Amino acid sequence: MNKQLKAKIYESLSSVLPVSFIVLALCLSIAPIPLDTLMLFLAGAALLVIGMGFFTLGADMSMMEIGQQLGRNMVKSKKLPVIVFFCFLIGIIITIAEPDLQVLAAQTPAVPNLTLIITVAIGVGIFLVLAFLRILFRLHLSWLLIGFYALVFLLAAMAPKEFLAVAFDSGGVTTGPITVPFIMALGLGLTSIRGDKGAEDDSFGLISLCSIGPILSVFILGMIYHPSGGTYSSLEITRLSSSHDLWVAFGHALPEYAKEMLLALLPILLFFLFFQVFFLKLNRRSVIKIIVGIGYTFVGLTLFMTGVNVGFMPAGYYIGTQLMNLDYYWIIVPVGMLIGYYIVKAEPAVAVLNKQVADITKGAVSQKMMMTCLSVGMAISVGLSMMRILTGATLMWFIIPGYAIALGLSFVVPHIFTAIAFDSGGVASGPMTATFLLPLAMGACEAAGGNILTDAFGIVAMVAMTPLFTIQGLGLIYKLKMHRKGAAAPVALPEITEEFVDYEEVEQNG
Repeated sequence: MNKQLKAKIYESLSSVLPVSFIVLALCLSIAPIPLDTLMLFLAGAALLVIGMGFFTLGADMSMMEIGQQLGRNMVKSKKLPVIVFFCFLIGIIITIAEPDLQVLAAQTPAVPNLTLIITVAIGVGIFLVLAFLRILFRLHLSWLLIGFYALVFLLAAMAPKEFLAVAFDSGGVTTGPITVPFIMALGLGLTSIRGDKGAEDDSFGLISLCSIGPILSVFILGMIYHPSGGTYSSLEITRLSSSHDLWVAFGHALPEYAKEMLLALLPILLFFLFFQVFFLKLNRRSVIKIIVGIGYTFVGLTLFMTGVNVGFMPAGYYIGTQLMNLDYYWIIVPVGMLIGYYIVKAEPAVAVLNKQVADITKGAVSQKMMMTCLSVGMAISVGLSMMRILTGATLMWFIIPGYAIALGLSFVVPHIFTAIAFDSGGVASGPMTATFLLPLAMGACEAAGGNILTDAFGIVAMVAMTPLFTIQGLGLIYKLKMHRKGAAAPVALPEITEEFVDYEEVEQNG
């Protein structure tokens, strides 16, 4: 086995095992589930480990390289209309390819899948163009975020309430395992030509802006589209009568997801080949490496999506139902927080983001620090989501003050932390959230007799919001530490790196 692939699979094993043990412990104690569902979950976890290994290696070899090369060459062309057109086209292509969005669309009643997917893709395309223009004209990210989120909440007041949670959730799931590495690499490519001190800072922030586009576009869809039959159908659980049925369940699903991933990645491959022939002209070895990387990505995503959809989704739904039926149903809050803390480690795009942040900041923000902040944020968001199901509180009670505080912090902490924080919010809400936490919320909501559309949907939005506090909180700690030293907190990354790494060592040594 390829040494790099072996290392990636080992990393994914360490990420998936904790949440698997927690789920297994729940199934054997307070939240028993049918044996066939448990077998599906365990088999799905195995596919998850292997799939994540293939995906992360493939993303490094292909998606990151393609994104950076496209970004550099688009900037070199110095033709603004051409750059705008290709940014818009790239945004649409990679969004349609995003498996997270496919999962959300399939679970969203009333709106046809294709209608929702196209609407979200157009939103991402428009905001990817705006993200590029921000880099080109060096606009302040915080002011853009305030302006666009003000528009979001204005439209939220006008749109039908059934679209509130779906709109915010679509903003979270759009930035998943395909879009994140591609958009991050594209940002690096777009800023690499500048060469100024703020260029690396501006390479972050594309994901945060691209997460706003789907929210606005779905709200607009809600105001012009009048669906009928907006009831939610309960999740269909696969039943097994023998070990052979287990093989059949995954055997039937695997070709379907392979077809989906092939159709998702094919436009990206064709787009790359077009640019290679007419613009990039990379050497043969580089092209072969990228194509092999796309192959790894295809295998990884196929295994991953099969595992989470066939194995994890039914388990999440059952556990949510069982916990809510307990006499001490309130336990779903701490249990949800525990699951949330560990499940974010299994998000494939999180590993890509953490590595990219560590590389760009030259160790100023380490992968371990990023993962801790994301885990804490995920635990808080899942806990609040479970409380929302118990109390029936509307999503806006949490979203409006949450984003108000997060946007306020953006003027206090160093800019690099704000950009990373808002990017992280989108990345944390990936396929594990859509296929395990959302069914968990649906099962709990249905058992409690709540409204699935207004109470269960919205958990993705909560997951996307809480990292804005935890990671900007990290930036605030850094700034206060610099203030105690009697120095102004620098913004340039080389200055941050030396000081912050030294602080981390002091903390570790007590």
